[in-house]
Amino acid sequence: MPIKVLLADDHPMFRYGLRAALADVDDLVVAGEAADGRTATAQAQELGVDVVLMDLDMPEMNGIDAIRELRRRAPSVAVLVLTMFDNDESLFTAMRAGARGYLVKGAEQEQIVRAVRAVVAGEVVFGTGIAERALAYFTAAPASGRAARPLPELTDREMEVLRLVADGLNNAEIARRLFLSEKTVRNHVSSIFAKLRVDDRSQAIVRARRVGLGSGE
Repeated sequence: MPIKVLLADDHPMFRYGLRAALADVDDLVVAGEAADGRTATAQAQELGVDVVLMDLDMPEMNGIDAIRELRRRAPSVAVLVLTMFDNDESLFTAMRAGARGYLVKGAEQEQIVRAVRAVVAGEVVFGTGIAERALAYFTAAPASGRAARPLPELTDREMEVLRLVADGLNNAEIARRLFLSEKTVRNHVSSIFAKLRVDDRSQAIVRARRVGLGSGE
């Protein structure tokens, strides 16, 4: 049986091009399309697809939240991210949400097809240039656990937020980068301040840069 694919992207012309690129692949069939994350999660279940090619920046429900929802409601559906975002925060947020692969738009048809087949088979796939960064990220994690890393009192998410604070991003920018609400980011920032016993962003940035976070490292 062919692999059933759902295309989730809010740009009609991109979906059209992607559908055309997959049309002549014998073992793949495009079963449906969605222009937002909420529709994507519903369509994936209704159509019984095997894999969703998921953009991250979509209306109604963004790709990260859609991945989380699919992981909860239809864990057998593989998600392959296909996005313009080529940054570590988007990559690791998507993978933690439950994506099985991550490609940047502009990937060749052959690479996309190989990735679709791989994630359906249970493999994890990264696009060119991303695999090296992902490997470096995971191999850099200390074997002894969280306590061996800098600022062990912070959660993984708080470390992500602090890294972006140290890079000079404001709460709205951090929210967009991590696909969170501004209220959630404010809560994380407040928690970071409390745990680090600092009074403001400037002091937090100093602490972050002392341990190698941010653009001032």
